[in-house]
Amino acid sequence: MAAPVARGECSEAALAAALADVPELARLLELDPYLKPFALDFQHRYKKFNETLNNIGENEGGIDKFSRGYESFGVHRCADGGLYCKEWAPGAEGVFLTGDFNDWNPFSYPYKKLDYGKWELYIPPKQNKSQLVPHGSKLKVVIRSKSGEILYRISPWAKYVTREGENVNYDWTHWDPEHPYKFKHSRPKKPRGVRIYESHVGISSYEGKIASYKHFTYNVLPRIKDLGYNCIQMMAIMEHAYYASFGYQITSFFAASSRYGTPEELKELVDTAHSMGITVLLDVVHSHASKNSEDGLNMFDGTDSCYFHSGPRGNHDLWDSRLFIYSSWEVLRFLLSNIRWWVEEYGFDGFRFDGVTSMLYHHHGMGQAFSGDYHEYFGLQVDEDALVYLMLANHLVHTLYPDSITVAEDVSGMPALCSPISQGGVGFDYRLAMAIPDKWIQLLKEFKDEDWNMGNIVYTLTNRRYLEKCIAYAESHDQALVGDKTLAFWLMDAEMYTNMSVLTPFTPVIDRGIQLHKMIRLITHALGGEGYLNFMGNEFGHPEWLDFPRKGNNESYHYARRQFHLTDDDLLRYKFLNNFDRDMNKLEERCGWLSAPQAYVSEKHEGNKIIAFERAGLVFIFNFHPSKSYTDYRVGTTLPGKFRIVLDTDAAEYGGHQRLDHSTEFFSQPFKHNERPCSLLVYIPNRVGLILQNVDMPN
Repeated sequence: MAAPVARGECSEAALAAALADVPELARLLELDPYLKPFALDFQHRYKKFNETLNNIGENEGGIDKFSRGYESFGVHRCADGGLYCKEWAPGAEGVFLTGDFNDWNPFSYPYKKLDYGKWELYIPPKQNKSQLVPHGSKLKVVIRSKSGEILYRISPWAKYVTREGENVNYDWTHWDPEHPYKFKHSRPKKPRGVRIYESHVGISSYEGKIASYKHFTYNVLPRIKDLGYNCIQMMAIMEHAYYASFGYQITSFFAASSRYGTPEELKELVDTAHSMGITVLLDVVHSHASKNSEDGLNMFDGTDSCYFHSGPRGNHDLWDSRLFIYSSWEVLRFLLSNIRWWVEEYGFDGFRFDGVTSMLYHHHGMGQAFSGDYHEYFGLQVDEDALVYLMLANHLVHTLYPDSITVAEDVSGMPALCSPISQGGVGFDYRLAMAIPDKWIQLLKEFKDEDWNMGNIVYTLTNRRYLEKCIAYAESHDQALVGDKTLAFWLMDAEMYTNMSVLTPFTPVIDRGIQLHKMIRLITHALGGEGYLNFMGNEFGHPEWLDFPRKGNNESYHYARRQFHLTDDDLLRYKFLNNFDRDMNKLEERCGWLSAPQAYVSEKHEGNKIIAFERAGLVFIFNFHPSKSYTDYRVGTTLPGKFRIVLDTDAAEYGGHQRLDHSTEFFSQPFKHNERPCSLLVYIPNRVGLILQNVDMPN
């Protein structure tokens, strides 16, 4: 990252005060002295976080209790068979409960008004003790607005919403099963090196339809396990009325999407993943909400505020959605309880926070280039209310669930986003390395292979803040969406339709595509971060793009599916990419390069198109040259002794040309090369990546 242009140093007294207020700020400033001029910003953020946390303690009995809002808000069956209901609707003149249970009489069950905009209702049990509101029956909250308008709303705390037939809007369905799912398996321990399989339940079938939780559990989870991924990131689980939003326009925050099945079936999915030792992350969207009012949070109490900023500040112009008011006490309760709910009720092991850049800044990242100048990350453009909410969310998750994982989707590169809160950081475990996929797409779109800049590739893969962990990825769902192309499609395009059969000879396009697809993934995996992510299907070079049914494509599901059967066809070359992805992940599990210190890059040779580096006791060598192979190429290493190839992209089982003999032994000599004390001579064919392991050292 570029060195910032420093502003005036804060005074010694002010710095001393900041160091006194933030317990481990000295450590952060030691790691990055360029942050010293901004010590007062870290102090202010930390104090605001601490004050909020203390206020929660004094007024709510602590964040543990505060984050259990779902236990009282919404609708709950009491031990005596009665019903307790509670809502926050500060702009309402009256609140009522209606539904199937009272023949949709809108005013027969009025809520009692409490302080601070809260409303509650207790309905005594029936004399025969039967359920007042049966499981599966429909409900609505009725709001009388200050203008006298009568509004039918879904509770923000609704646990299940459904859409029947051709209905446009969702209905609130009371979920209170007689036999709820009981978890059988304990949560897995936090992985030392996280390998994430980014997943979407709805598109997980090859059929042109919305797939189910059951389908994913029994058909996709075994594939993920076999591929060597130890973590799945579940997209589009929080209920969203518009399927084509990819799950990023949330309407019901506490409801698991009913289009895939029931809440109990989602619990079974998570539990089954745990039985396989797979950690499960939820893609949580707290950066904005759908504008829907009939079946969303918007205008819940008849006002444009309630959960959101009023006026223009409450709208995201690019996303056409509503923006939360993070300084609101009840919004904090709602969002923190939402975090807690998904962990407690469904067994999720952590979160990937979507749209963090939009949350961090008042400009929401729109029109910002983020050059790396540190002034971009501090000052009035930062939304400190949102930043403090993120600190509270990370504090909650990591305090109550120490093995949990949080990942930030932030394109800005804000310093200390993944530093501990005690240092003045925001407390995330990882951030997504979002520059990496852009770099690969740029190279494939704009440069000939012989013009690829090795130094620029290495810079992009290693340009991350020290001790702030990154999730590296060559491509995610973003690159698969219509309007863009996957790496496989950039590489092979239309020939994927005609020349992927093993019965036909390699064409130059398919040969190049298959070899570079593996090399790009391996170097990203090994050099790009402390975690790795892949979007479902891209591991085997899934053809075509991803496009959800919408008016623009005549509501077609043709591109809203994953054709896993392509890898099972022994006559197609997709199996080669699938095999390589599996063995790459399983080698990382054995050798642990993701959890090792950042690699030492000993060579980035522009003429030869060679990149060589060491990490976790392994030597990685990549020859990106389109035509030149090298015999007895000298590569530096710190380790003396005997080496063998443990993985190479040119192996026959990966669709390679089998030019490397894995029985060959390489001996390093005390011959200094590229600032390494030892070196060895290796044959490196063109368009090949390989990993050497010192066989004299234990695995």
